Amino acid sequence: MRHFSFAFVLTFCMLPLQGATLERLSLNDMIQKSTAIVRGTITGSHATQQGRLIYTHYAIQVTERYKGTPQATVDLVVPGGVANNVRQTYAGAPVFHMGEDYVFFLWTGKSGLTQIIGLTQGLFAVAPGTGADRVTTRAASQEIMLEPGTGRQIKDQTVVMNLSELRSTIAGALRGRK
Repeated sequence: MRHFSFAFVLTFCMLPLQGATLERLSLNDMIQKSTAIVRGTITGSHATQQGRLIYTHYAIQVTERYKGTPQATVDLVVPGGVANNVRQTYAGAPVFHMGEDYVFFLWTGKSGLTQIIGLTQGLFAVAPGTGADRVTTRAASQEIMLEPGTGRQIKDQTVVMNLSELRSTIAGALRGRK
């Protein structure tokens, strides 16, 4: 019996642990709740420590604005990074590649920090290329996702659409709000 209990506990402890629980946001939810929606590229980054939290700041060179105040650049913060020889990581925090093209659903809180709404939910990667209507992809989150209203755990799905379709969806949702 003792061996069985030990094996049971060991098996349970070896299962992958989820680090974040997110409420699933529909595309319309993200459009309505975002304070800004922009397309742009990451041009630089640096980390800062605020109290016990480390944030990585990313500079976004804006190429298109779909919602919010026009700006040439945006300072985006993501929890985690390396500052003062200390590394912090946060489950569900997006990872960027310098120079790549993204559509960002942004939210600026009372602190003045601008973040991606719903962590990776608010980030669409724009496929490389020169075509006028490139494909955008929001990868499915690997974090625990809960259905709004019921709180039931659900599996997130990857979202793929052409950039023109994403633009049109955003514009339509914003027109419907007014």
